[in-house]
Amino acid sequence: MLPCENFCVPELGKFLVVLGAVIVVLGLLLWSGVGSGWLGRLPGDIRIERGNSTFYFPIVTCIIISIVLSLIFSLFRR
Repeated sequence: MLPCENFCVPELGKFLVVLGAVIVVLGLLLWSGVGSGWLGRLPGDIRIERGNSTFYFPIVTCIIISIVLSLIFSLFRR
């Protein structure tokens, strides 16, 4: 018998439910327009416009999203 046979499955289920709820809430917030003014337009985001083409890479936005998600997931690990 595995040591986490009776403990891991309910914890995984709770984690998946919470993760799904977080994704739904974030989706609703982004769909409603919250964050549309600053999300992707932070200082440090790369934007190059030349002629008819535009290259855009929101590197600072990606870093901030990564930090926030890391903090959220570290809270669930405890």
